[in-house]
Amino acid sequence: MEQIKALEDRLGYSFKNKKLIIEALTHKSYKQPYNNERLEFLGDAVLDLIVGEYLFENFPNHDEGKLSKMRASLVNEEGFTRLANHIGLGKQLLLSNAEENNGGRSKPSLLSNAFEAIIGALYLEAGLEKARDISIKLLEEVYPDISLDTLFKDYKTTLQEMTQAQFGTTPEYKLVGSHGPDHKKEFEIAVHVDGKEYARASGKSKKIAQQEAAFLAINILKENEK
Repeated sequence: MEQIKALEDRLGYSFKNKKLIIEALTHKSYKQPYNNERLEFLGDAVLDLIVGEYLFENFPNHDEGKLSKMRASLVNEEGFTRLANHIGLGKQLLLSNAEENNGGRSKPSLLSNAFEAIIGALYLEAGLEKARDISIKLLEEVYPDISLDTLFKDYKTTLQEMTQAQFGTTPEYKLVGSHGPDHKKEFEIAVHVDGKEYARASGKSKKIAQQEAAFLAINILKENEK
């Protein structure tokens, strides 16, 4: 229950029905009478609405095409994985030993699905307004400057610019490992700056994993500057 309390603290919400949050954290591999797939289905629809409404209200000068493009860049596996990592969701997942040994706690698909399930659980217990408040708070923490430019920026280029300015060197990306079948392989990449590892991330391709690792490293460097 301490792990659940830590997650609730990150969310800023304490579940009255603990069974609901436990269900949201339960992967099908855990072999319980329940898992998070139904809550994931609900959360996906809720997040689609919340993000769509947020963009509609905050970008009155953008047409439907631009709004759709922005929503698509936020409401997807990569976007939800970032939000999941932001609240430390990987540590809280209930997985089988086999899935855990297969890198399940860092798999984007599992993290993304679990984040959707958490929002679905929030919606069921506390309603749309609370689910919206928490989702937008997390979204703005992970994306402090939401715009067309920032959403489609090349994070590797941004990180390189930062490290050259701060350290006089460029980042190095190292393949840590890969897991999963050939048709559904996940790659784990570590990014090193000046001989020090700053972040790791996984993705469906090495390129995606590198971009995600760069994104995480950028945030760490920004925190260090404060």
